[in-house]
Amino acid sequence: MVKPTRVTNTIRALRFAHGEMTQAELADRVGVTRQTIIAIEQGRYSPSLEMAFRIARVFGVGLDDVFQYPDTEGDPS
Repeated sequence: MVKPTRVTNTIRALRFAHGEMTQAELADRVGVTRQTIIAIEQGRYSPSLEMAFRIARVFGVGLDDVFQYPDTEGDPS
């Protein structure tokens, strides 16, 4: 069983804020499959840094507007 990622995202909300863009449309613009977008949205997969930049660029926002990583106690910053 694959351990879910701790990275969260706002891709679904961003898609709807951008004309109700479908997962397939986003996948085409980023150059991946719809299944990859689904897995990222559901937190089952963390995109590469390059893919994360491409997703953010589609929406015209910064990486931290799309992806978040939770602060945890004891994490070196």
